Amino acid sequence: MNLLTGLYFFRFLQQYTYYDMTVDRLIALLRLQRVANLGDSSIKKLIREVGSAEGVLAENPKNLLKIDGIGIAKVKDLHNPDHEKDARHELRFIEDNNISYWAYDHPDYPEKLKHCIDSPILLFGSGNIALHHKKIISIVGTRKITNYGVRFCEELIEALVPVDPVIISGFAYGVDITAQRAAVKHGLQTIGCLAHGLNQIYPKAHKKYVAQIKENGGFFTDFWSTDTFDRKNFLARNRIIAGLSEATIVIESADKGGSLVTADIAHSYHREVFAVPGRAHDPLSKGCNMLIKTQKAHMLTDAADVMYMLNWDLQEKQPATVQKKLFVELQGDEKTIYNFLQQNGKELLDVIALQCQIPTFKVASTLLAMELKGVVKPLPGKLFEVV
Repeated sequence: MNLLTGLYFFRFLQQYTYYDMTVDRLIALLRLQRVANLGDSSIKKLIREVGSAEGVLAENPKNLLKIDGIGIAKVKDLHNPDHEKDARHELRFIEDNNISYWAYDHPDYPEKLKHCIDSPILLFGSGNIALHHKKIISIVGTRKITNYGVRFCEELIEALVPVDPVIISGFAYGVDITAQRAAVKHGLQTIGCLAHGLNQIYPKAHKKYVAQIKENGGFFTDFWSTDTFDRKNFLARNRIIAGLSEATIVIESADKGGSLVTADIAHSYHREVFAVPGRAHDPLSKGCNMLIKTQKAHMLTDAADVMYMLNWDLQEKQPATVQKKLFVELQGDEKTIYNFLQQNGKELLDVIALQCQIPTFKVASTLLAMELKGVVKPLPGKLFEVV
């Protein structure tokens, strides 16, 4: 074996070990998770500076102290002997219970979550989770959901079935479990993000839903089996709910609550946020109305709003024969706009309105109706073109 061949072989072995997670790397990541006051962002920074999780634990403390934000207390705690023992104990739980796990830099780590600065360095999962090339939305809201909220949530999910989205939520009372049960009912994949380890379920009343959730998706968490239940964990859990999805939908919320925190996190991640508007003095509409008023969320009145803002194309689920049938049903302004786009190619909404001599607000609503019929599709920058 010559030097060049040997170098390529070495790099291949490095890649294989890196992607398939050796036990040593998993133990090192678990140990780093246990270091007091060392968050996910700081752990990633250490690994980036040193080169590997194992390398961080083997590095000279003097060199680690040169890294911004890594103080002496954290460096000292790196070598706490209890962390090694705890990591070995958690490893046994993972192996004995067939728990799936992904490091933040693994190819199978959820793609959208990977781009969040504070995403978990280790994500644990159970069930039948498959997120590749899937449309993903998070649905959250009050635990005291009203009959109106239940109906809106169920009808929204039913209307989205043609695009087969994954429904993410927190498996809590109210909006969360309503959304996840509706997803199961319609055969959609759904994932509950937990604020505790995978050895327990909260609330206990939802244990009866665990089997069907796992069959139609599963559960994510970054907490260990030894982490005791604590309400402050919900805040950490919410970043996973927001980070996994293209958009977060808030269905009913008071002026304070975890769903608003999730919406704020999603907004900070530059993800789309939707909120269902309600009556001005309704306590469970105050949070949603505030999100809309402060322009942190789009107003959501039906599934078409989601389809439009996320540029989800119904054609992916419609046969060509349906598209031809819909074409002959075009009426009035729809025909005018269709003919214009067919002749001129992709064009801006404002230009369509000007050239077709149709008010802009009417063009916007007409284009949405045509999009749902599968005859036009939106493009980035408010452009539209014929399918």
